[in-house]
Amino acid sequence: MDTQYFINLENRYGAQNYKPLDVVLNRGEGIWVWDVEGKKYLDFLSSYSAVNQGHCHPKIMKTMIEQAQKLCLTSRAFRNDQLGVFYEDICNLTNSHMVLPMNSGAEAVETVIKAVRKWGYTLKGVPQNHAEIIVCENNFHGRTIAIIGFSSESQYREGFGPFPPGFKIIPFGEARALEEAITPNTVAFLVEPIQGEAGVIVPPSGYLKEVKSICKQNDVVLILDEIQTGLGRTGKLLAEEHDDIEADVTLIGKALSGGFYPISAILSNTEVLGVFMPGEHGSTFGGNPLACAVARTAIKVLIEEKMIENASKLGDYFLTQLRGIKSPYIKEVRGKGLMIGVELVPEAGGARGFCERLMTQGLLCKDTHENVIRFMPPLVITKEEIDWALERIEPILVGNTPT
Repeated sequence: MDTQYFINLENRYGAQNYKPLDVVLNRGEGIWVWDVEGKKYLDFLSSYSAVNQGHCHPKIMKTMIEQAQKLCLTSRAFRNDQLGVFYEDICNLTNSHMVLPMNSGAEAVETVIKAVRKWGYTLKGVPQNHAEIIVCENNFHGRTIAIIGFSSESQYREGFGPFPPGFKIIPFGEARALEEAITPNTVAFLVEPIQGEAGVIVPPSGYLKEVKSICKQNDVVLILDEIQTGLGRTGKLLAEEHDDIEADVTLIGKALSGGFYPISAILSNTEVLGVFMPGEHGSTFGGNPLACAVARTAIKVLIEEKMIENASKLGDYFLTQLRGIKSPYIKEVRGKGLMIGVELVPEAGGARGFCERLMTQGLLCKDTHENVIRFMPPLVITKEEIDWALERIEPILVGNTPT
């Protein structure tokens, strides 16, 4: 069966809320994926950082198979032997005091919204139903009604209201704007260390350190959404380390399972997550033994195989090489580690066409915010493989505008 057969099936039976490139994949290994016709591609998106460890990592796969043969799900009505050891591993690694596992990144965000609101009412003394959470323009924290309600992207919002109140939007990267937005009812500041979906927007150096200080002075919880930036993507375990801070609450997901199974986690000090009492929050699948076992191994290989160090070293190299490309279409190349965005000038005609041409050359990447190409390969990539990619990227970026 050829590519068009599978595309026709999707178009006939599937909701049309995605616009993928017309490639149908059926196998992956490391940084490589293959389509149904046998063509090989370098994956330069890593499933939005979910496969930082590479596709089908053998050690993670082995753990998943072994655990699936023993026990997959208990619900939190009972205890299981993987949950506590997962808690210990992740807390020791990230210097967290308490953890709450969920399934998706959006669930983690929704969970922390509940937690900081209750923290504000019970510990800070904010009047009931008056809690405010500050977020940034061009944020992306998920797709639920509450989350899109505090998005500044009209496409995410139009046709889906009304939205829950209690959120205030400020410019990203401007610490002074945060300081001016805080009121006595402000309970938290929710921010991405680098805005991925907005086009890999990197804030000024020292921004996180400054907002951490502002939050501390005003008794405001600093929440860092590291669902995409965390677990090695930017060349550090967590992107907050670039500014030498620790958030009050950190959200992780995606690469927490190496792409094998949905799991996310809220990492917190005891004060914030400690507000939850039995029955106030939960998830049927959250903290299940299969997810916890897989996550423990996913974290282990990330550290033991020095993928974070590789992301730092090769990210610097890749950025330097991309910035050296002389192209009339490139406006800016930015990023940290192996989280890189190439912004094109409007005259280039949009990033989608470039991604389509790169696909024909064996590279899969993603356009975002119309004019930005994202390059986010698995952290197991080698210098030779980056050079292979550059040999294909440069001619397309310096050539004629794709049609």
